Amino acid sequence: MMDEKIIKLLMAVEEGKITAEKAYGAFQDMPYEDLRHTKVDHHRMVRKGLQEVIFGEGKSLNQIIDIVTSMRKKKEDVLITRVNDAFGKALRKKFPVGVYNETSRCFYTKRKAIKKEGKGMILVISAGTSDIPVAEEAYVTSVFFGNETEKLYDVGVAGIHRLFGNLDVLKKAKVIIVTAGMEGALPSIVAGIVGVPVLAVPTSIGYGASFGGLTALLAMLNSCSTVSVFNIDNGFGAAYFATLINRL
Repeated sequence: MMDEKIIKLLMAVEEGKITAEKAYGAFQDMPYEDLRHTKVDHHRMVRKGLQEVIFGEGKSLNQIIDIVTSMRKKKEDVLITRVNDAFGKALRKKFPVGVYNETSRCFYTKRKAIKKEGKGMILVISAGTSDIPVAEEAYVTSVFFGNETEKLYDVGVAGIHRLFGNLDVLKKAKVIIVTAGMEGALPSIVAGIVGVPVLAVPTSIGYGASFGGLTALLAMLNSCSTVSVFNIDNGFGAAYFATLINRL
């Protein structure tokens, strides 16, 4: 059905019945592929400029395999976040061209070498070593979307000289993503010394009173510096938004 509609649209353009602009608008609303358990949005790239990314947590292995198969048939690149180790290894076996990053819990396949699309460099920072899994989700996502991406890990406020010793790296970035747990102070400090957008990601790292990242989240929302705050542990969301900024 979807292929028939595409052919009719192209024929209409060829015959001069509609303009190429109107046809493009129609492509933006083309239907998804219904896998019964999942409706795969193959045309998100047309509407958004970035393809659909799959949230793996809560899905069965068979469901994920169906989705990957569907996307690869359409010659789309695939990124799945929140994939546990067992699923990651199974997907790597099923799709040998894929890569599973254990730290970030991301699985991805690319049809071609990653083409740089952003206008500048995205820097991913982690406050502590324990925040690296969230930072790595942001890093993998950023690279997947074609951004020049660098990382700077374990430079939190407990030893702030480690951050100040890398000011040259901060100054090169067009967008900075900062992941931090505990009291979540690092994004405010970074935003106070750079003149580019800082995206703050609270992590669920910390002792009891951190309330699974809520303390860091509230601290970032109350930052004296200007930061954009994402949900707890949402490295993907920060990298997606950083990509949009980097393409402006």
